[in-house]
Amino acid sequence: MKSLLQRFFHSQQSGLVLVIIGIVIILTLFAGSHTDRVTGKKVNNFLNWYTLVQTATDASFFAIMAIGVTLIIISGGIDLSVGSIYALCGVVMALVLRRMGPMGFFPTLFFGLCISLGIGLVCGLLNGIMVVGLRVHPFIITLGMMWILRGIAFVASKAESILLPDSLTHFTKATFGLSQSLYPMPMLLMILTTILGELYLSKTVMGRNIFAVGGNLDASRYCGLRLNRILVSVYVLSGLMAGVASFMGSGFYGSASCSDATGYELYVIASAVVGGASLSGGRGSVVGAMLGAILIVLIRQSIRTLHLDQNYEWIIIGCAIIVAVVLDRLNAKAARKRLLSTK
Repeated sequence: MKSLLQRFFHSQQSGLVLVIIGIVIILTLFAGSHTDRVTGKKVNNFLNWYTLVQTATDASFFAIMAIGVTLIIISGGIDLSVGSIYALCGVVMALVLRRMGPMGFFPTLFFGLCISLGIGLVCGLLNGIMVVGLRVHPFIITLGMMWILRGIAFVASKAESILLPDSLTHFTKATFGLSQSLYPMPMLLMILTTILGELYLSKTVMGRNIFAVGGNLDASRYCGLRLNRILVSVYVLSGLMAGVASFMGSGFYGSASCSDATGYELYVIASAVVGGASLSGGRGSVVGAMLGAILIVLIRQSIRTLHLDQNYEWIIIGCAIIVAVVLDRLNAKAARKRLLSTK
């Protein structure tokens, strides 16, 4: 037990977990309560199954995309186009499924998932090829792609909201025998992608190569790593994650439009950075990205639950990003000092 606690407090995510626990305690104490209409019992306004699952659902779409963006940040890049990829995947999926007409439950799911993932893969591949081939900073490439992809979604959808088949909504809102108002599917998908992402980063050669490239590009080149392939691959994976999030999010809300995921770039990058990803590359965690997304959503939830002015949401999240980056720099400086002192 003692060794487990020591491992927890020495882990990169321990601080995030403690902050999340602290916010949950504060919200539980100050959120107030209401009387349940069915049971007649007093129910805490925050600490109840509906609010907790809804919070996890809101975090899941950010977290899934943050996993892909974390891979890019670890490699030393950045991706501002994930929100636009999300919107384009949803719009194209909705348009194609509408054109194909009514199908069975499983064919609808299969084609919808293939379309969304395919569009996400192509967008990520384009990002990666341009970053590597044009040798322009990823910030500029993905900023341009953010507008291009959002524009394509706008033209393709004619600025209309396109309904998706009921099969997708029934799948993404599966209750698994829980209350009719509880939909755990997005949360389960978030957990699954986090596990797979963490295994990919920590247990595979390709994952370790991403850390190597972000940590020292020149050393990676001299070691014979295929830098172009690695750099393109992280953008492809980020596009795929945006496609997964779009499939789940569009299906969950039952429609897709060109305005979907507007501003998600802030939340996704904030989740990755707050989760411990270093903007200078070489360090980051998929689990940290998920926890960062949960923390960001909890901040938003705190503003609503405590009836604070929602205009402060952007200010608080912006401050969280700055604090996270400053702490990252301080930690890096402290690590260098420790390394020098041991020599």
